[in-house]
Amino acid sequence: MDTIAGLFSFITTPVSWVIVQFHAVYGKIFGPDTGWAWGLSIVSLVILIRICLIPLFVKQIKATRAMQTLQPEMKKIQERYKNDKQRQSEEMMKLYKETGTNPLSSCLPILAQSPFFFALYHVLNAIATGKTIGVINEDLLASARQAHIFGAPLAAKFTDSAEKVAQLGATLTDVRVVTAIMIVLMSGSQFYTQRQLMTKNVDTTVKTPFMQQQKMLMYVFPVMFAVFGINFPVGVLVYWLTTNVWTMGQQMYVIRNNPTPGSKAQAAYLERLQKHVTQHGKTRGRGEKAIVKAIVAKGRDRNEFERKFINGLTKAGLVAQPDGLVAAGENTTVVESEDGTTTTAAAVPKRQQPKRQTKAQRQSGAASSAPADDAEPKTSLSKSDEPQDAKPSSAAKPASGSGSKPGTGTRSKAQSGQRKGPQRPKSPSKK
Repeated sequence: MDTIAGLFSFITTPVSWVIVQFHAVYGKIFGPDTGWAWGLSIVSLVILIRICLIPLFVKQIKATRAMQTLQPEMKKIQERYKNDKQRQSEEMMKLYKETGTNPLSSCLPILAQSPFFFALYHVLNAIATGKTIGVINEDLLASARQAHIFGAPLAAKFTDSAEKVAQLGATLTDVRVVTAIMIVLMSGSQFYTQRQLMTKNVDTTVKTPFMQQQKMLMYVFPVMFAVFGINFPVGVLVYWLTTNVWTMGQQMYVIRNNPTPGSKAQAAYLERLQKHVTQHGKTRGRGEKAIVKAIVAKGRDRNEFERKFINGLTKAGLVAQPDGLVAAGENTTVVESEDGTTTTAAAVPKRQQPKRQTKAQRQSGAASSAPADDAEPKTSLSKSDEPQDAKPSSAAKPASGSGSKPGTGTRSKAQSGQRKGPQRPKSPSKK
């Protein structure tokens, strides 16, 4: 570790200068020789570095999402050229070039932060050995060696001997208890950060080796921090714990306000956004407008959560516009064309089904609509040129002994199950 830190000795002077400037401010509040003054100086150094790395963090998010999007294509290339590693690498590089994706972009914040980390380690190691470094002179060196955080000196390590810890004015028990707690917190924060990334902000519709790698890193990184942490000075543990907490909070903010499409975080975000838009009838802020605009532009390529969001707005009488705004659309419906674009059109009123009648109502209605006895309804079987004096069929003859006319037997024929109306006369061949 000392050899690696020596490679970044060129940046120790700027790092030591920043720490001294913060120490001058906090020393007036807590005292120049206190652990609070030196500890808060290290914390402020972390915050300053992470603020400067925010643009790289944004690039990291974009690169990570781009890599997740490319996973299906990368898997196809691996299967197609599984026996030709050179061609596989060429196709991968071609895919990265066409999409403008850089796999190393997801590691930019860590790579950019590494020089400051090793420079701080080099400064604290010099303080532990009693050597001046950078802008830290003899007076500042003596003040830093007297500073303790919860009884543990800034330059003490978990693996230090009792004699070395005694020279720094502390006991071995205090040093190991404080360092052990800080190592557990450091590893736990790293595990939680990676876990919330995997459980909430990953597209669950795509199963790729990338997800398996992330799951493996979720367990590997905390173990690495625990192994290397026992060799870190207390001041470096303060630095690394602070940067882990910053990363965890920063990622929680991103997951809540700008989640990955297709993830559980997106489902929760769109549910909150739909509730707000339905209640107020408009979107708020550029972030919400950008997300609604992106969802509308996807058209038929929307995922399950995005379609549910659009349908929820439609049911509430609202229409998402291509510019990200939401307009009231009473009696309107969203029509999606074949190319995925959405337009609004007048909603067709639903046809109401007739009310179902009871059996008694149907029977009373049938009785009221029945034809009169003397009416002779025409049927499709009757011909317009049929002779009036044609001989009726035997079924149309009245019963013997009755004085009714032949035309009045319609009701009796209907009751006996025969067809209503006059019957066609039989042909002579059937007599």
